[in-house]
Amino acid sequence: MKKPAVKKTVTHLADGRELVYFDAHDDTVRDAADPRPLTPVTSASEIRHDPLLDEHVAIASHRQGRTYHPPADSCPLCPSTGDRHSEIPADAYDVAVFENRFPSLSGDNGRCEVVCFTSDHTASFADLTEERAALVVAAWTDRTAELAARPGVRQVYCFENRGTEIGVTLAHPHGQIYAFPFTTPRTATMLRTAAAHRARTGRNLFDDVLARERAGERVVLAGEHWTAFVPYAARWPYEVHLYPHHRVPDLTALGDDARAELPGLYLELLRRFDRLFGPDAPPTPYISAWHQAPADARDEFALHLELFTVRRASGKLKYLAGTESGMGAFMNDVSPESAADRLREVASS
Repeated sequence: MKKPAVKKTVTHLADGRELVYFDAHDDTVRDAADPRPLTPVTSASEIRHDPLLDEHVAIASHRQGRTYHPPADSCPLCPSTGDRHSEIPADAYDVAVFENRFPSLSGDNGRCEVVCFTSDHTASFADLTEERAALVVAAWTDRTAELAARPGVRQVYCFENRGTEIGVTLAHPHGQIYAFPFTTPRTATMLRTAAAHRARTGRNLFDDVLARERAGERVVLAGEHWTAFVPYAARWPYEVHLYPHHRVPDLTALGDDARAELPGLYLELLRRFDRLFGPDAPPTPYISAWHQAPADARDEFALHLELFTVRRASGKLKYLAGTESGMGAFMNDVSPESAADRLREVASS
């Protein structure tokens, strides 16, 4: 697939929030204004530190009033049509990114953005073409660079929650980007472990994990530049990690060949997830999480995707039990080897 053309247009909504269009055609014009009588967004997000765990918690009580499961004809992520005005003034779009109106992080405490993958309300990421998926990757990359450069931002996190079982409150296909003012707990743990591994062996931990998995039985999908595998100690019933073969700290550092191969592999993984539980099963709920290096640890960290579902069998969900929610000690009902077998079985023909 050739490198897609990307036209970026930056504008603003009626309340001053930034809106960025990413289009596949250079001649696209984005000049529709937001006619809504919106007042400037005021949010009171606060970052508090837990001294026992040495972790940060965002307090964002203003989010209690955010939009919750609106009907399809009132979706705030659909294009604006006629007298119905949404968060996106255009009557159609390719990919659009805007500041969240109900952010968990704001001001000096970071930033939250919404990424709309398509203007088609009934679609999902897996329905996109490779060219459109590449445009989403371009948007993730652009926003990672822009947000990482903002004062006070320590880490940029691109992710998608799909399905009501995950807690999604808007059905339109979309993801989010969080610019954290701190290194997230999961990343901090990986960095500590990687530092200990380096001190003990002289090698990079992520490189060693990838090499071991590429040589093992849990590989699900492999390309020339990427490998997807079920990790040896998977926490979730169906969990896949996707790594580039050449270690880079974040999406901005990917080489052209790896960037070009990514959309097709990622789409195949999402389509396999939707086939896991049979043709009559509802769409598979999942979380898709891009792990990127924080600002001060780019040398040792490795960009990778973690994709997992909370569905463990047809009609059955994996709920976090007391050991998991209370102590962080996970118990998986599906062996990683069986999960890898199933994910290979449902490959596209």
